[in-house]
Amino acid sequence: MTDTSQTSASDTSILAVISPSAPRRAMGIVLLCTLGGLLIYIALARPPANFLLQVFLLLLGGATLTLSEALRRATAGRLELTKEVLRDSSGRIVARIEQVKRVDRGTFANKPSNGFLLRLNDSPDGNHWAPGLWWRLGRRVGVGGITSAAETKALAEILQMIAIERHLAQTGEQSDDSAESS
Repeated sequence: MTDTSQTSASDTSILAVISPSAPRRAMGIVLLCTLGGLLIYIALARPPANFLLQVFLLLLGGATLTLSEALRRATAGRLELTKEVLRDSSGRIVARIEQVKRVDRGTFANKPSNGFLLRLNDSPDGNHWAPGLWWRLGRRVGVGGITSAAETKALAEILQMIAIERHLAQTGEQSDDSAESS
């Protein structure tokens, strides 16, 4: 189940924003629509000899057009980072900051283009995909795609600093507790 509840007033100050790049958004939508249209055109104007292949082309064309609409809807919004959560502009929580274990921006990380990968301690919110913007699969969250590289890098760095601050605060509390108990 995905948590779409609004966050509390204490964490509403937005630290960073990732907005989809308008030219990349337009290019992605146009290319997917063109591909879907061509697949349907081929299936209807020059039908293959095999009827099942024609049905396959029609289904694939329809799926591609559906994907282009999903991309259009997902990239109409933006991602916002607060002290508590990474969320999209509709209020859907992508990841809670306390769940972030690591931020991967390396070359060999399985991450979206111009993006980064978050590794979470747990993911109670389930899997989700907003094409071109972010995805969540198990304990991994990929952010990026048709976003600006500079905005995404800045958000990743801020997120990494917040995660480090939280980790240091937790280890400081743990060392204080262990000193008091001895």
